[in-house]
Amino acid sequence: MATYVDPLVVGRVIGEVVDLFVPMVTMSVNFGTKHINNGCKIKPSIALSPPTVNISGRPFDFFTLVMTDPDAPSPSEPSLREWVHWVVVNIPGGTDASQGQEVVPYTSPKPPLGIHRYVMVLFHQQSVFPAVAPLVSRANFSTRDFAVRYDLGLPVAVVYFNSQKEPAARRR
Repeated sequence: MATYVDPLVVGRVIGEVVDLFVPMVTMSVNFGTKHINNGCKIKPSIALSPPTVNISGRPFDFFTLVMTDPDAPSPSEPSLREWVHWVVVNIPGGTDASQGQEVVPYTSPKPPLGIHRYVMVLFHQQSVFPAVAPLVSRANFSTRDFAVRYDLGLPVAVVYFNSQKEPAARRR
């Protein structure tokens, strides 16, 4: 008998970044024409600009999107876990992340060593965010602590991809 194992469990996203949750919203993530599926590989050169993140839901619902790298600076020694790459709040349901308020500007993946996971976590907000305190550092961010601080509860959707440093072009 075949058994299904969630890619978020296999990729250790559930456990290391978020707790077990029940998906409640559809989140579609694309870098240009490349659709992101959990665990897929994306070259850093493809992810230079923020992805298009489409979210289902009603227009009077609001969402928060958090993107982190739990493997910074290296998967074997993630001493900067989690490195925050992007935070967008007040995203209306049925739209995309560009309709929200960017509180931490997007920085593209730049994995220095090994294969890194880049995790996008979507939370349903209880109300519109009045303001988010500025970050002191992108290093050692905690998605869980952020969710507690802003009363976001468990995620409603999560997508992650893998990326590693691209080899330098060979010169002749």
